[in-house]
Amino acid sequence: MDFKSLFMGFAFAAMWSSAFTSARIIVQYAPPLTALSLRFLISGLLGCAIAWALGQSFRLTRRQWTGVVIFGLCQNALYLGLNFVAMQTVQASLAAIIASTMPLLVAIAGWLLFGTRVRPLGIAGLAAGVIGVVLIMGARLSGGTDVLGLILLIVGVFSLTAATLAVMGASSGGNVLAIVGLQLLVGAVLTAIPAVIFEPFVVDWNWTLIAAFFYTTLIPGLAATWVWFLLVGRIGAVRASTFHFLNPFLGVVIAAGFLGEQIGPLDVVGVIIIAAGILAVQLSKQPTALATSDTANNRLN
Repeated sequence: MDFKSLFMGFAFAAMWSSAFTSARIIVQYAPPLTALSLRFLISGLLGCAIAWALGQSFRLTRRQWTGVVIFGLCQNALYLGLNFVAMQTVQASLAAIIASTMPLLVAIAGWLLFGTRVRPLGIAGLAAGVIGVVLIMGARLSGGTDVLGLILLIVGVFSLTAATLAVMGASSGGNVLAIVGLQLLVGAVLTAIPAVIFEPFVVDWNWTLIAAFFYTTLIPGLAATWVWFLLVGRIGAVRASTFHFLNPFLGVVIAAGFLGEQIGPLDVVGVIIIAAGILAVQLSKQPTALATSDTANNRLN
């Protein structure tokens, strides 16, 4: 794998994993859906403005428009919306761990729903992922984790899985930032509706909230999404998804470092097992001949 792809992959993983910590900070001081809708609005407008300045086309193909709508609904409104609501009562580290199982769920869905052939390494990875999740869930539930918040996180990661399955290939065409901006604006509209109906606008204004909000708006909200689409376009969805194995570890470490969240022995063991399972599943998807060619050329494309 070439250095640029490696750098992009590690940068995406770090930015994506940090989003749970910044979100946890935000929801302690502001209504979650209102804050999320405003984040989507700012990120989306910035993305569209930069795309327009770069001369990117907003004339999307039918497949790209489908990707914009599905990503806006499933990833932004459902996945992130449910995560923001849940993190009022659930730790950021647990949210990061559950969200990190998305590649495993994608592989399971492909296997069960679409008859995708899974190699022995992939089966072992799926089994490891399930074991890791069970270990962490058991430890957290016995420690008093809010069950409703946990359910919201699980529904959210299933929504993210559906979005990933539905929009593979929708980022092609050279107008990546325009697509990113538009799907963020879709998320802004869809989260604004329940926010206006159900949430009182009560905000505890302070510098911690402001810093966390602008960080999550610009870094995980815009930059990470942009880097992800670029990475998928550069090396493909399967190879890009390999970097998700870093997310459980990075999510837990960042939450512990910035929020002081406690990490138990079973959390550590579970995170290692889940990360290994994700890596095994993603490596099992890579064709042997292509992997041999990549090794010989020391690059992915």
